[in-house]
Order: sequence, then C-alpha cells, then structure tokens
Amino acid sequence: MLENPRSPRVRAVAKLTKRAARAESGLFLLEGPQAVAEALHWRPEGVVELFGTPTALERHPHIAQAAEAAGVPAQFVTEAVLDAMADTVTPQGLVAVAHQFPASIKQIFADAPRLIAICEEVRDPGNLGTIIRAADAAGADAVVLTGRTVDLYNPKVVRATTGSLFHIPVSVGGELGAVRERAHAAGLRIVAADVKGEDLLEARAAGALAEPTAWLFGNEAHGLSDEHLALADLALRLPIYGSAESLNLATAASVCLYESAFAQRAPAP
Repeated sequence: MLENPRSPRVRAVAKLTKRAARAESGLFLLEGPQAVAEALHWRPEGVVELFGTPTALERHPHIAQAAEAAGVPAQFVTEAVLDAMADTVTPQGLVAVAHQFPASIKQIFADAPRLIAICEEVRDPGNLGTIIRAADAAGADAVVLTGRTVDLYNPKVVRATTGSLFHIPVSVGGELGAVRERAHAAGLRIVAADVKGEDLLEARAAGALAEPTAWLFGNEAHGLSDEHLALADLALRLPIYGSAESLNLATAASVCLYESAFAQRAPAP
C-alpha cells in the first residue's frame, strides 16, 4: 500500500493536474468511479495504472475486475495519498492515470460527419466538458477544439464530460480557418451561435438545421471575433423570452446541438 503522500510516485501522479506535466508526459488524470469505469470500458488499453483506497475498491468490485481483465495494475493507497494525487477537494476513492488520445481531425472529416461542435477559444473547463457531454448526448459525430481553447485533459474538463470524453472523438490544436476548409470539403455548413445572428426559429422553419452542420461556439466572455464570425456560413441566435441577460455558453450549445439533432432525425413529410 502507498502510504507516503510525498513519495516520488505520488508526486508524479499529482503533477498531472498541471498542463505542463500533461504535455510533457502525454498522460492525464481520471478521478472517481464513473470516469475510471468509463475509461476501463471504452479504452482499457489506454489506462496505465489505477490507485484506490481499500474501501473504494471494495465498494466498486466491477472496477477492480475490469482493471485486472485489462492488465492494469491496481495499487491500494491511503486517503492521504489519494488526497495528494487528486485535483478535487473530496476525491471519491479512485484515481487512474491514462494516455491522452486526441482524435485525428483528418479522420473526423473523412468519416462523413453530419453534426459537429467546433469550440473556438472556450476557456472555462466546466463549459467545455459540458459541451462535449451535450454533443455526445445529441449524437454528434465529433467535437473540434480550435484556437486557445482550454486543455482537453484539464481535470475539470474531464470530470465535466462525465465519461463522454471516451464516447465521442475530440480533436485538439486546430486552426479555425483550416477547420472551415475541411468542413466545407466534407459537405458541412458552419453555423455560428452568436447574439448578432438571425433567429434560430426561422432557420428551423426553413429546414436549415436539417443539413449537415458544424456548430461554431466562441469564448464565454466576448463570443466570436468579427474575423472568426466571418468564417461561418450562417450565424443564429437563440431567443430569450424571459428577463435573463444571456444564456451560459454550455447551455446555449446544448440547445443548438439538440435543435440540429431533432431536425436531422425528423421523419420525412
């Protein structure tokens, strides 16, 4: 059992809460039973090692069994060690280390996608994770990260995806202009979510949302720059019927993605 929170092994795991260590090692941190279970189910070959308190591993025998089946070494640790490793204030007894696995942007567009989310300079980890989760739930084909979007493997992003990180391809490091070219070559129209856009309900009525679409979402604070907005084929705004000043980015993105999902799955008249 690992008992020393200051041991080199523990410190190496704890460093993965920092972007520099993740970039150098190509590894990232998984926290909690849900994230660990999803990783072992969908990408067992990518899980490097598992750490857990005796209580947690006893409470989740399916995780211990999945780790054993995948040949992933499981190490008992004390609560103090787990606290030192984890990013959360109240870790749930399990931490795993896994290899990063960004999707190929070339492959994403080669697979004839019909619905994609593009995130340009989305900076809040919770928002990005929630957008990935919403894209997964709406049946989108992929999520593409461009510009200075927050690191996909930031622990807060990983937690906010609630496992969807392992269900849907996500590419990183893209440049919006190049992504636009690939999207057009694949037959997708780029639709920006922007307060200066046209009314979404009118676009829905005109059948525009049934077409293969790459939704473009911008920064939480200032949205899309004029330069980036000009790269979109269409800009749409969500109506606000109450007194709210605006919608949270992840909430707005969820609505947009589901609008397209509904339209693309609607029965033919």
